[in-house]
Order: sequence, then structure tokens, then C-alpha cells
Amino acid sequence: MAHSFKLPDLGEGLTEGEVARWLVSEGQAVAEDDPLVEIQTDKATVEIPSPYAGTVLRILVPEGEIAPVGAVLVVVGEPGEAIEEPAPKSPSDTVSQGIRGTPTSDSARVQATPLVRKIAAELGVDLAAVMATGAGGRVTEVDVRAAAGREETTEGRREPLRGVRRVIAEHMTRAHREVPAVTWVEECDFERVEIERLLATVVKAVAESLTEFPELNARLEGDAIVYLDRYDIGVAVQTEQGLVVPVVRGADSSTVEELDVEIRRLAEGARAGALTSEEVRGSTFTVTSAGKLAGLFQTPIVNFPEVAILSIGRIAARPVVREGEVAVRRMGTIAITFDHRVVDGARAAEFGLSVIAQLEGC
Repeated sequence: MAHSFKLPDLGEGLTEGEVARWLVSEGQAVAEDDPLVEIQTDKATVEIPSPYAGTVLRILVPEGEIAPVGAVLVVVGEPGEAIEEPAPKSPSDTVSQGIRGTPTSDSARVQATPLVRKIAAELGVDLAAVMATGAGGRVTEVDVRAAAGREETTEGRREPLRGVRRVIAEHMTRAHREVPAVTWVEECDFERVEIERLLATVVKAVAESLTEFPELNARLEGDAIVYLDRYDIGVAVQTEQGLVVPVVRGADSSTVEELDVEIRRLAEGARAGALTSEEVRGSTFTVTSAGKLAGLFQTPIVNFPEVAILSIGRIAARPVVREGEVAVRRMGTIAITFDHRVVDGARAAEFGLSVIAQLEGC
């Protein structure tokens, strides 16, 4: 008997996922628990095993398409087994799928992310009248802006946003749109910091300071500020696919040495695409550093729904005045971007100075 495998609920309130990569092909034999498909969520790429043994009879959702939880992704059964063909699409079904390059006729049934729907509402665009060009007839932000008379240039090579890059685009756009952000910057003397353990040292200093500044270890939910009593620090890692933010759990109770080992493990996992969804969710504050590529300082975007992020600027030998004399020290900058709805400027500055005091006193 053929089995239809549906996209499972991947937790954390996720309602959909992108088929990043099929690990099987039609006609291929699979055993129970064999790797079946990679699903990209807004948190991580999750490898899902096959719950059935048999032959892959039909793949229903191609790579690059976004499917809602509960949608049938693939059918597994016996070789040559007849499977029920999808029912012919009625006009209303065509609306829900959204024909590429044609307008739909019912906004409620149009395939579009919540962010795209919000943009459409702000621009006064009826999604039902938008020409859908996204994968599987999905209406994209570009489609909406084009319908609003703000079409961007069509010159050059055009590639759809997929995988981590799509997640980054949606996540950063939402943060930039919803968070009234302010960035505070100050110099820091890194002379006493062991550069090989720079990130671990900064993460430790951040976690210690957050205990004194709880509003930076919080999130805004509706009309309430939620103060978190855990210190799980996200560390931004650049990968070939894009930026990934694995989470260092309990940073306040770990030593710098322990943090260094964990950060290196998570960074290796991020670059190999081997992190679990649990390892990239639930951070309370984020630290980012571009290393040798860092400019003098950055103005990072808050990792929503967090309310603050710290970035480390370029560290180099510079002349500074110490006790009335010019000395060469290893100097850099610390920048704090914060959500001004939750954090006052003075408190953000005090937090930054607290972190710097710990780093300079190492």
C-alpha cells in the first residue's frame, strides 16, 4: 500500500518549510529511517528520515518550493504500484497554487509569506491581482512592489531567493522594519585579551554584564517586555550558504575555555551544515564579529526577536595616550545595536562600558 509522507510539524510554531534538497529520487528504494529530504525552516536546515520502507513513487514538491505543514511531499510504496493521481485543479485550486506569471483571484488563498502580506497591506496592493513569479506560484516581495508601481530593474541575471538566503532576507527585513534601532560605539583596549579566544572572552563578558542589565536580555511580546532568566548567546557564523547563528547555552555559567570549545564546535557544524534545529534557536542576545574583514565598526541589525546585538570592530595596533604618554596598544571597537522600545540609550551605554571594562581588565 502506498504511503503519503506529509511535512511534519517541526516545532516552535513553524507553519511551513522550504524543500531545500531531496536526498532520494523517484524510483529509488529506501529503507525506514533512510535520509529522505532536507527542509529549510526559518531556523535551520532539518534532515528528515523516511518513516516508510519501499520505493519512491512520486515526489510532489520540488526543490525550492515552500510547503505548509501537513502538505504531502512524497509517496512511497511498492515498485510499479498504482497511486492515486491528484484531482484536476478547479478554478479555486488554481487560485491557491497561483499560476506563475498570472494574476490570482482570491487574496486569502494566494501563496505568500506573512511578511509579503504585510508589505502588500502597507502598499495597498491586492494580492489577488498580483502577477506571481515565485516558486510554485508564490507571490514575492518584488511582485508586490512591482504591482505598487515600484518595480525594480530587471537587468542582469535573476535568481530566486532560496534556502538560507531566503530566510536571511525575510528575517532581516522584518527586524529592520519593526525595530527602531540605535547603535552605540566605543573604543576598547584588547591588549590583555587572548586573541585566539576573542569570541569566547567577549561572550563571557556579555553574559556577565547581562545579569546586571536584564532589559538587554529580553524580548518584546505584544504590549509586554519578557525578561529572560537564561543567558543563551547567539554567535554569528559566516558560511558558504549565508549567515548562521548557532546558540551557546548557559554562557554565564561556563568558563572562557569551555565557551571557546563550544563556539568552535558550533562554528564547524554551521559551516558543514550539520547543526540541529535546537542548536540555532532560542538565543537571548547575539555577538557578531567579521574578524579580519571587520571595518572600523559596524551597525549590526538586531537578531529579532532579541532586543540587542554586540559587534566587534577591527582590532589593530594603534597609538593611544596612557598616563600622559603615547603607547601602542591593540585597539578595537565595541558596538551595541538595541531596540529603543525596550532599552534606553543610557542603559545601553552602561552595558557597553561594562563589557569593555571586563575585556580591558582580563
